[in-house]
Order: sequence, then structure tokens, then C-alpha cells
Amino acid sequence: MSPPTGDPPLTPTLPIPHLLTVYGSAWCGDCHRTRRYLDGAGVPYRYVDLQADAAAQLLLDDAGYRAIPVVVTPRGRVLIEPSDRELAAAIAAEAA
Repeated sequence: MSPPTGDPPLTPTLPIPHLLTVYGSAWCGDCHRTRRYLDGAGVPYRYVDLQADAAAQLLLDDAGYRAIPVVVTPRGRVLIEPSDRELAAAIAAEAA
């Protein structure tokens, strides 16, 4: 989906290779749980608030992701609405 003509192009906040990226929103309980888990496990991550970053929301929409949080690992693995167990497994796989 492209911005209307005349509007400046939107630049989404993209994942960066060495850091876990979490896309979510303040109203999302699963987003809060995911962030609590990562904080408690001491895993560094970058949080992208989809309500504040319309371009990132468009990026996820265009990719077909309809649920949040969307977690992107440093190696590019995408987790949609992951459980704590799925997060732990993904983090362990990144460290291996």
C-alpha cells in the first residue's frame, strides 16, 4: 500500500542484524507479556510501537502479518504472537 500522492514517503523502522526487534502496540497484552519475558531474561531488543510508526505497520500489513507482537530475530526468523516457550527456543537457537 503506497502513501497518497503528495505525501512524503514513509520509512519503516526495520530490524537490525544484531538485535531482536519486537513490533507491537501499547494496547496489546501479548506485546506486554513478550516484553516482560525479554526484560526478565535480560535479552536486549528494540521495540517498535506500531501506533507511532505507521510505515512499520504498513510493512507488516504488506507482509501479511495480522497478529502482534511480531518478533524478528537477528538472523531474520519471524515469530508471530510467540509464547514464552517459543521465544526461549528462538533465543537459544540464535545463540547456537
